[in-house]
Amino acid sequence: ISAMPGVVQHTRDTLRKAAVEALEAGVAGIMLFGVPEDEKKDALGSAGLDPDGILQVALRDVRAEVGDELVIMSDVCLDEYTDHGHCGVLDEHGRVDNDATLERYAEMAQVQADAGAHVVGPSGMMDGQVGVIRDALDAIGKEDVSILAYTAKYSSAFYGPFREAIGSSLRGDRKTYQQDSANVRESLRELALDLEEGADMVMVKPAGPYLDVLAKVANSVDVPVAAYQISGEYAMVEAAAEKGWIDRDKAIAETLLGIKRAGASMILTYWATEVAQGLGAGR
Repeated sequence: ISAMPGVVQHTRDTLRKAAVEALEAGVAGIMLFGVPEDEKKDALGSAGLDPDGILQVALRDVRAEVGDELVIMSDVCLDEYTDHGHCGVLDEHGRVDNDATLERYAEMAQVQADAGAHVVGPSGMMDGQVGVIRDALDAIGKEDVSILAYTAKYSSAFYGPFREAIGSSLRGDRKTYQQDSANVRESLRELALDLEEGADMVMVKPAGPYLDVLAKVANSVDVPVAAYQISGEYAMVEAAAEKGWIDRDKAIAETLLGIKRAGASMILTYWATEVAQGLGAGR
């Protein structure tokens, strides 16, 4: 991925190897995203609900490789699978239809749980998504599959490299369903709603530009709090280090320590395996 040096789209074989490498390094879990072939994208994101779709196949592969020794998380969102690149189904006016999207998310979570996900992460920011997914999982006897709620996911400029990573077809923006970076009250309202709907864990995304939000969330809940250090955060450090402007390893450690200090009990980062290997080696 040109904007993220060192990060690649995996094949099924390399994904299995990467999962084992992460486990051996001491990483606690991994999150999988599926990237279908372009011709399999459609307006409804059907490939994301297909039991034989790429993400479900990948989940089965990784679960067979590592079992329950590594927490396997999966992304519940349609943006990788839609030809318009939005996180939900569009209505006749081109607007995201919240309720129609929830029906897709429910089925998506079910097929991911059946494929072996320990945790599902609804990232589309639809109203009511946590409650609908919890009911859908319970209905098929998957009460033990946890939900990592994307509680405060902001409409951010820092997602750019990730859109290359998943081959996004996005037209327009996501400001009608992702959160306003200036409005922390909205995030705290969303936090209360997600917990009421049954979220087992909550997340702040991006991490670095929103450490104040992360601290507020961590100080107000008794569930695990995740922070996602996203593609743009990764790319900035790598690009500056490549120019020789910063010390790469020290900068990585400092960004992660800042996220941890703000209150994150778990951090999603593209450097996870590398950092875990360094910690294991005493670096």
